[in-house]
Amino acid sequence: MTKRLSILVADDDAAHRHMLATLLENWGYAVEVAADGGEAVRLGLSRPFDLALLDVRMPVKDGLAALKELHAARPALPVLMMTAYSDVPAAVEAIKSGAWDYLAKPLDFERLKVSLRNVFAHADLVEENAALSRRLAEDGRGGILGQSAPMRELWEMIRTIAPSEATVLVAGESGTGKELAARAVHGQSRRAAGPFVAVNCGALTETLLASELFGHEKGAFTGADRRHEGLFVRARGGTIFLDEIGEMPLSMQVKLLRVLQEREVLSVGGTKPEPVDVRVIAATNRDLARETAEGRFREDLYYRLNVVTLTMPPLRDREGDIELLARHFAARFAKANHKRLAGIAPQALDALARYAWPGNVRELENVMERAVILMPGEYIDLRELPERLLTARLPRGADGPAARGGVAPGAQAHAPAQAVSGGGRLPTLEEVEREVILRTLQSCGGNKSEAARVLGITRKTLHARLHRYGAETDGGEEG
Repeated sequence: MTKRLSILVADDDAAHRHMLATLLENWGYAVEVAADGGEAVRLGLSRPFDLALLDVRMPVKDGLAALKELHAARPALPVLMMTAYSDVPAAVEAIKSGAWDYLAKPLDFERLKVSLRNVFAHADLVEENAALSRRLAEDGRGGILGQSAPMRELWEMIRTIAPSEATVLVAGESGTGKELAARAVHGQSRRAAGPFVAVNCGALTETLLASELFGHEKGAFTGADRRHEGLFVRARGGTIFLDEIGEMPLSMQVKLLRVLQEREVLSVGGTKPEPVDVRVIAATNRDLARETAEGRFREDLYYRLNVVTLTMPPLRDREGDIELLARHFAARFAKANHKRLAGIAPQALDALARYAWPGNVRELENVMERAVILMPGEYIDLRELPERLLTARLPRGADGPAARGGVAPGAQAHAPAQAVSGGGRLPTLEEVEREVILRTLQSCGGNKSEAARVLGITRKTLHARLHRYGAETDGGEEG
């Protein structure tokens, strides 16, 4: 059964509000109504809607104020504005404030239908593009996700350097995905069929690191009861990834430099060097140029490693990727924890976009795992996010996660507006028109003049319609 799209209707005119609800429900939508802008904001922030239809002139809070509040909290929510006034400045302000479209009263129902179709067709396209981006981001990229400009530039650089045999230095803050970039270089290289061997140079003591990288002979040191093959040898024909290279002791840097120059390794306790055919990719979150200038890193090794540099962009500079990554991690953790995930609420996505992410992608991954574990229902909302995200300000230079007409939380590819009822015969246009007219007349207490005004037709047309439906009566107020 296809999901019914939900619409929030806000209008202070009770009869017009009721007429719209009836019309939209007959078109297959789920509808909730609000009598003023304040109520519209409360409803819009309390539950996910696929679209809001707001009147401009309303008491307590007008439609433009409600639009701005909703757009600030739920920037992905499409909003249509309507008014009985030919107010061009208001129309311009509405569009600038994030409204999708501006409709004049009395509403042209066909125009309304077209606007709704356009909104949801755009949502379909956004979702399809996001799905395509996810597939493209994962295909052959070693798990790298992202379609932002910095990530596209990074991927082009990877594609350019991968076929070469050049040593690569991957720089960037902690948690930006340096190992993923290294795996992507390996995966796109001529060595892709060979092994990819990774070692964290900062996690081992100097003795253990030498043994791990170069191997050791039996009896080389206390506890060396057998010969051990080093990682350089195991990586022959492939790639070795030296993570946290900036943490390597100076004495080990000398030995590594020899391996890079001679393309051979001498095991600990060994007497005969062994040739190795490997590509070296190193990574660091330190400024190696500064480390070299201050004597903590060998200059000759730095130049050996820094043949080609890949710089991983921090997450705060990857506009648009936060939502993509958040949805990816949420889906992954939901599957791992056997939980049903319908989506991420827009206000939660907005909070994710406003945070500066000092821990980058790794921190986002941890936040989404926590959110999935804590969510009581099927949506991740603000209550599942850490407190530090809720008080964060938008990072400098960022514009927020969504543009007008974006996808509502957990949105799937939508069917056209006429096919959302989930089966059964859809009513004809004449049947919908008849029900709308009769219900509107009833809500107006039988006052035909008032009903005609609400419907946006003349009293003569209303009489003709009632006569056609066999519902014309002599009673009722004429107003």
